[in-house]
Amino acid sequence: MSSQTVIVGLGATGRAIASSLLRRADVEIVGAVDQDPRVVGQDLGALLGGAANGVVIASDPAELPAADLAIVATTSDLHEVADVLLPLLERSYNVLSICEELAFPWRSHPDLARRLDDTAKAHGVTVLGSGANPGILMDTLPLLLTALTQRVESVRIRRRTNMSRYGAILSKFGLGLTTREFATARSRGEVVGHHGFEQAVGALAAGLGWDLDSVDVGEVEPAVVTTSPRVGDHMRIEPGRIAAVTHAARGVLKGQVVIDLEITFGFFEPADARPGQALAARRPSVPS
Repeated sequence: MSSQTVIVGLGATGRAIASSLLRRADVEIVGAVDQDPRVVGQDLGALLGGAANGVVIASDPAELPAADLAIVATTSDLHEVADVLLPLLERSYNVLSICEELAFPWRSHPDLARRLDDTAKAHGVTVLGSGANPGILMDTLPLLLTALTQRVESVRIRRRTNMSRYGAILSKFGLGLTTREFATARSRGEVVGHHGFEQAVGALAAGLGWDLDSVDVGEVEPAVVTTSPRVGDHMRIEPGRIAAVTHAARGVLKGQVVIDLEITFGFFEPADARPGQALAARRPSVPS
């Protein structure tokens, strides 16, 4: 018996999820919603480049049919996503969202996390934030690896993410800007970098039994200014412009850094690569 599912949000990630589910025999997509007037009213299957499947894309989640699961692929801001999640929970959908801030919201959004949890319990359903980071790479994976050790003093993770296939979200990283444009955009709050650091650090600390003093998320910083054109699926970065940025966060316990996370986002070339530094344990250091 297949599980009936609806999709809320048909951006790049929502479409990728829907395309994957359409290939499965154990899932049936029965509804879809998006705010883009260019796709509202279209057949979902046809929009995804396949055969029409009779699912007409609506503009309002209230128009969705009953289903076992609602997958929400919209924004990273939990306060915005909650306005969509709560009505779905009240209609007794189980909800799965790619919202990074939903992955482990108990420290960053305690009141909203409790409200979502209470609403789900009241209607006998579940709500889950799921993704690669947070969700796996910077929390679940290191926790799994710590099972091989007797004692953990600290965790240090370095990750590189190829952004050349992405489109709309590139602006929040400041890729393609000059350093001066980057500084101005960051000061205006237009360059924000990675959402989910606080949640990943919180989940990792909880799994290790650490009650952190603080979680410190730094500013996004330019990492590579290219000297030659770099071309992605949706952007061309010209020489003299930023091709990669770094963003980092630290969890502090008793005055020492015990969780040290850093991601480099960019359009990479072989000369940019460094020796593998994906995951390593080290002794804690005193934050500067």
